[in-house]
Amino acid sequence: MLDINFIKDNLDLCKKAAVNKNRVVDWDTLLSLDETRRRLTKSVDDLRAKRNEIAKLQTEEAKNDGRQLKESLKGLEDEQRSVEEELQTLLMTVPNVPDASVPIGKDSSENVEVRRWGKEPVFDFGVKDHLELSKKLDLMDFERGAKVGGSRAYFLKNEAVLLEFGILQYALQKLVKKGYTPMMAPSLVKEFTLFGNAQFPWGREEVYHLEKDDLYLAGTAEVPVTSYFSDEIVNESELPHKFVAFSPCFRREAGSYGKDTKGAYRVHQFNKIEQLIITTADMSNSLTLLEELLANSEEILQDLKLPYRVLSMCTGDMGEPQVKKYDIETWMPSRGAYGETMSDSFMGDFQARRLKIRYRTKDGKTHFCHTLNNTAIASPRILIPILENYQQKDGSIRVPDVLVPFVGCEVISR
Repeated sequence: MLDINFIKDNLDLCKKAAVNKNRVVDWDTLLSLDETRRRLTKSVDDLRAKRNEIAKLQTEEAKNDGRQLKESLKGLEDEQRSVEEELQTLLMTVPNVPDASVPIGKDSSENVEVRRWGKEPVFDFGVKDHLELSKKLDLMDFERGAKVGGSRAYFLKNEAVLLEFGILQYALQKLVKKGYTPMMAPSLVKEFTLFGNAQFPWGREEVYHLEKDDLYLAGTAEVPVTSYFSDEIVNESELPHKFVAFSPCFRREAGSYGKDTKGAYRVHQFNKIEQLIITTADMSNSLTLLEELLANSEEILQDLKLPYRVLSMCTGDMGEPQVKKYDIETWMPSRGAYGETMSDSFMGDFQARRLKIRYRTKDGKTHFCHTLNNTAIASPRILIPILENYQQKDGSIRVPDVLVPFVGCEVISR
């Protein structure tokens, strides 16, 4: 959430950011509500001061005036509270302002490629997709998954299970060695966490809601871990807090009907290792940490020897809370294209303002923190490039060297 004073002082910049992020904001109502709130605040303060003065008098007339002022004050306070709630609701619809380095564009077609790593494999045989490979080697069962759990549900079997646990554990251990604090985060979360990380109000349709308990299933560990210090003040000396968190993730994929409906690319439930940093409000330092998160994910893909590319996301494809965002796409032979496997985001103090996460400096001042996050690894999507890039002519699959200790074999075959 942006500060209302920042919005008023930088109105043209904020309006331009909303247009570039394809979001509509009712600016006139927002500014009018702020003006009304300020007027009501002054009136309330004036009445309180007058009531305090009258309270010093002991006459019957003063007591009567005091009762009338109390009634008037209650009415103004109720109106003030209502206006404040409306203003906060509208402020929640204002997207963040992107960094000047972010490319301006309407959609994914205008993202900018930053670099590539690795060579796309050339096969001297017909390439099979992960569905065909999985069926032949009994690694994934989507038919019985759909029978039991509905569309986009699946069973992982045999070595696919070992591959998933292996890559998740490998990524976790790598980041713990780099000084990140390991966490297992809850997937059931309260509504404020989703407003806090700015998935709400925009992405509500993507989230599963358990109405009886009024809880939600988080689509990423970013949601609970970003909320870990909500409504708290931490000491500047503690920062940055670097976390690496495991959680099961759940997404309705409501906006993707007819898109990637088969296979492991877009499913309703998956497991993920997420990187997350909470740090000081130092723009230069935060952008450096964004590159650190990116390098961590790239290193994992390089360890797996999977070709990938890094994209700088344009304004129209980066999401509402981001100041700057990268996507990492990994080569998927059956597509003849790269597919997204990681997203690396810097939010400035946008989430921290919503969640009231602050830090105290040595001189006693408080500031809102900066937050960043990036996928370390998510499965089963990462299994697509592993299975397809490591397939062999006889239909078997070589296991990436770093995962052999977890899987217990060098080749998966039947």
